[in-house]
Amino acid sequence: MNDDFDSLYDFNRWADGLVVAACRNLTESQYTSELVPGWVSIRSTMVHIALVTDLWLRRLTGESVGRAGGELELPTLDDVAARLERAYQTYDSLKPVITPEWLATPMAFTVRTWSGSLPPWIVLRHVVNHATYHRGQVASKLGRLGLEPPMTDLFFWGMERFKA
Repeated sequence: MNDDFDSLYDFNRWADGLVVAACRNLTESQYTSELVPGWVSIRSTMVHIALVTDLWLRRLTGESVGRAGGELELPTLDDVAARLERAYQTYDSLKPVITPEWLATPMAFTVRTWSGSLPPWIVLRHVVNHATYHRGQVASKLGRLGLEPPMTDLFFWGMERFKA
C-alpha cells in the first residue's frame, strides 16, 4: 500500500455516517440541549465535526477559508449530513493530486492565532483523528441518553470491509 488516505477517508465517511444515523434516533430536544451544564449539545459536536472536516479539506484545495461557524450555520442534522458529504466530495476532488510529492510539500495555513506551514499529510491525518475524537464524545452523550452508540472503531470498519 503506497498510502492509506483512501482507506482512512472511507473509514471516516463510514463512521460519520453511523453517528449521523444514530443521531436520527434523538428527539429535537435531545439533539439540541446540553445534557449537563457545560457539556455542549450533540448538535454542537456534530456541527463542529462537519464544519472542521469541510474547512480543512477545502484549505487543502488552496481555497482561503475563515473560521468554522457555530450551530446556527448547520441547524439540523440534515444540514450536518450535507456538509459532511460536501467535505467528502472535496476529498474526492483532491485524490488526483495526492502524490508523495504533494503530501510532503508544506502549505501555508492560518488557523486562529497560528500561521505557519505544514505538509498536507499531517492535515489529512488530523481531519480523521479530529473526527474520531469528537465521535467518541457523541458516543458518550448517546449512551448517557440511553441509546446504544454505534461501534465506529477502525477495527469494526475493517471487519465490515474485509470479510473473509
